[in-house]
Amino acid sequence: MTTSAPMGLNRTGAQMSPEDTKRQIEATEQFRQDIPPGDASRITEERVKFIREHEAIDEQVGSVPPPGSVKGVLKTGLDKMMGKNPELLLDKLGERLAYERTGVRLYEAFIAKVAAAPDARPELLETLRTIQQQEAEHMQLLRESIETLGADPTAMTPCAHVSGTMAQGIIQVLTDPRTNMAQCLNAMLTIELTDNAAWELLIELARQANHPNIASSFEVPMRHEEEHLVKIKTMLSDELKAQLS
Repeated sequence: MTTSAPMGLNRTGAQMSPEDTKRQIEATEQFRQDIPPGDASRITEERVKFIREHEAIDEQVGSVPPPGSVKGVLKTGLDKMMGKNPELLLDKLGERLAYERTGVRLYEAFIAKVAAAPDARPELLETLRTIQQQEAEHMQLLRESIETLGADPTAMTPCAHVSGTMAQGIIQVLTDPRTNMAQCLNAMLTIELTDNAAWELLIELARQANHPNIASSFEVPMRHEEEHLVKIKTMLSDELKAQLS
């Protein structure tokens, strides 16, 4: 694994072929396009049309399944009577569960990347394994919280589905053999920044939904995530500074 991006023959920039760039500009002036100049308005119109077509048939990413237990039915019914929206909290709990599960896999991929380095540092691997273990603990806590509400923690809620889609780019960065340490840390920083904000919001939602015990139980994961963010950010800073020196 390389430590930094090397200086090489990168032909993507116009400065690498000044003569060809000049001829290309001259050609565009000589052979005018046969269509009038435009902007993004046409593609925007098509996107709006596409969105409205799906809204018309009420097609969404997915749905929150109804409770599969008597306990869940009673809790959901009571929340409905109180004017609450229990589906929202269950959707966001499902999202966090999916995100933490993905986090375990992302750290597994990152650990493999670090371990593959010739100068792999045992203390760094140990730190990453500790973070990974805490992500797994958060996942179990979320599973228990969902079950406490009488819902099914194995269900893929709409926000959980979207969360998985968002993480696809991160896993591609981590598993690409060409990416270096700093690039992978930058990807993990994105994950941890999102994780921190999401846990903070989930605690607020749980409290507003009148589930103070669940909200209180999330304080420990919130502290863990704050620590994860500091550690990953520090690792990235140290890695980049080492490359400059």
